[in-house]
Amino acid sequence: MSPAEQPLPPLDLTADVLTLTRALVDAPSVSGTEGPLADAVETALRGLGGLEVERIGDSVLARTNLDRDTRIVLAGHLDTVPIAGNVPSRLEVVDGEERLYGCGTSDMKAGDAVMLRLAGMFGVPGAQPARDLTFVFYDNEEVEAVRNGLGRVARERRGWLYGDLAVLLEPTDGVVEGGCQGTLRVVLTVPGTRAHSARSWLGVNAVHGAAGILATLAAHRSREVEIDGLHYREGLNAVRIEGGVAGNVVPDECRVTVNFRFAPDRDEDQALAYVREVFADALAAGVTLELTDSSGGALPGLSEPAAAEFVAAVGQPARAKLGWTDVARFAAFGIPALNFGPGDPTLAHTVDEHVRVDRLQPAEDALIAYLSGSDA
Repeated sequence: MSPAEQPLPPLDLTADVLTLTRALVDAPSVSGTEGPLADAVETALRGLGGLEVERIGDSVLARTNLDRDTRIVLAGHLDTVPIAGNVPSRLEVVDGEERLYGCGTSDMKAGDAVMLRLAGMFGVPGAQPARDLTFVFYDNEEVEAVRNGLGRVARERRGWLYGDLAVLLEPTDGVVEGGCQGTLRVVLTVPGTRAHSARSWLGVNAVHGAAGILATLAAHRSREVEIDGLHYREGLNAVRIEGGVAGNVVPDECRVTVNFRFAPDRDEDQALAYVREVFADALAAGVTLELTDSSGGALPGLSEPAAAEFVAAVGQPARAKLGWTDVARFAAFGIPALNFGPGDPTLAHTVDEHVRVDRLQPAEDALIAYLSGSDA
């Protein structure tokens, strides 16, 4: 049994949120290897005694069945991007701030820890939350959409995702973030003619031919748009370039991967049409374009009563979510969905990823107050 397959120590859902966050961070769960952590989460939730629990692959679902008038879905992914020498976690004080460093601290094991704390409070026999609760811990969020565990749950157990409001505990630094951007990736392939580099004039260098694409991207100005009072900014960027077969061969092909983050007032077809428009000259000159991944965004939906009530409970103005999250899946079902979690989204996926310790308890407290029917 490899180290990645070793069982994890039991999760103590009565521990404070910092201790629980550290336990999750110290359990490596890079996308595709979430099994041991999902096992530990499932065992902990089943042990509470007040939840219906189901396992779908490496996604763990749990819910109360108290016949409340409303149901709130809390969701978070268990996986992280590849570890960059930042596991196990470590506590440090920097500029007077206590910080927990480690892969996934911000995105989004701090949010998962808050969810587990809430399950430990409201998922035991005799607990009396004001709303029925569904907890969804899922796998493979940090990779291509076809592998996303929440997508699998939506296909196989869609009824588990229904509710009056969904809250994704993605990192928002304790502020409600409405909606999300859409995202798509395309590969632009520039053709050339192979030749020996000593006689390069006999070929056509495809890498050189990509210069126009890169110039177009460098000159591109991102659109900014306000939707329901929230400010979204788009982004169009080259994220990968490949070309060449040997050090003495003129490349006959160059592939440029471009990522478009688009505001939620565009649908996926409109976003792809825009990308084709941006690169119209290149396409006319023989460059080909292939769509490799696409996920639509989600409008803020802050006017929905359940969403408005949650924003009021948190007590701070909402802002736009600059990034794609699974609020889009809930929005596609007609379920209002928001992002709210303790991590800083600007630190996600970085080597120095961390979460401020003083952000953990306030996020938990705000959700406890909302779910128990108290004033925040």
